[in-house]
Amino acid sequence: MSPLALSASADGAFVVWVTASVTPMDLAELTTLRLGGPARHVIEASTESELIEAVSSADGQGERVLIVGGGSNLVVSDEGFDGTVILIRTRGIGVDSDACSGAMVTVQAGEGWDDFVAHAVGQGWVGIEALSGIPGLAGAVPIQNVGAYGQEVSQTIARVRTYDRTAKTIRTFAAADCGFAYRSSRFKATPGGHVILSVTFQFALGDLSMPVAYAELARILGIGVGHRAPSGDVRDAVLDLRRGKGMVLDADDHDTWSAGSFFTNPMMSATQAAALPEGAPRFDQPDGTVKTSAAWLIDHAGFSKGYGTGPVTLSTKHALALTNRGGAKTADLLALAREVRSGVEAKFGVTLVNEPVLVGCTLS
Repeated sequence: MSPLALSASADGAFVVWVTASVTPMDLAELTTLRLGGPARHVIEASTESELIEAVSSADGQGERVLIVGGGSNLVVSDEGFDGTVILIRTRGIGVDSDACSGAMVTVQAGEGWDDFVAHAVGQGWVGIEALSGIPGLAGAVPIQNVGAYGQEVSQTIARVRTYDRTAKTIRTFAAADCGFAYRSSRFKATPGGHVILSVTFQFALGDLSMPVAYAELARILGIGVGHRAPSGDVRDAVLDLRRGKGMVLDADDHDTWSAGSFFTNPMMSATQAAALPEGAPRFDQPDGTVKTSAAWLIDHAGFSKGYGTGPVTLSTKHALALTNRGGAKTADLLALAREVRSGVEAKFGVTLVNEPVLVGCTLS
């Protein structure tokens, strides 16, 4: 092995030994918000062995580590990250398919998520067509249990292969052991505990989508909720919906210079939901809780689309996205997020929870 980077510590200098490539970089170049200060080291790992070696080497030296995929769910402080940033760039899709059991498909963590969805639709793999247009990489989707338009990745994930940073070994978790919940998983609950190496999905085969569970999507497709449509049509409709909300990345559209939905939809008890104003969305959940709409709460607390002045505003297309209009700082974004959160809490007694991961910063 050859030394990649020299890092100073209180006791002197030490060397981080890895075989992947390293380069200095501003984290604003790695996030869809285009915000964030410098990283001390940035390592690009293009194979699974490079990824494991980079993480284990940094861990062995007591180095702080930030794993970055597509950067679509990160808010990084203006001060940056005083440690090693490891970029996941592993690629590959493996398929075991037959007409009876469907397709068992393993995707490496560094594959682009929407590219994978497009490939799945083209191959007749059913179950993630409504998750089209979501930025980021495949390895990130189990962490948040990514979902949209009535689908969640947990509905099709069979297992998740990881590098356990505590045990320093490879561990594979069956879906039942992943702790999937609304926008959560065991991997989110123990941040940094595991590095996701690959995700295996089990898909049904066919030309028709899974039953469409989202009313707006069903209406656009001209079908009833619970009915099916050609998977390609579902993908096209979802992409159109997301573009209309500024949720498909476009370098020329500042409404897409965001981390997507900044706050999760609140989950509450039936009693809490009953206290919301008439007209507030209420979606009963299987566990007896009730989900409401963060976007509705934000809008009805007085923060409409485009709210804000200067370099950070709410998206002009969707009140749930905080956007960089150019020349912004992370401090500007956090100030607006705090204002919105405080306004919703004062109006409705609901404390919104941020969905993106905050690195070196807080909303407190």
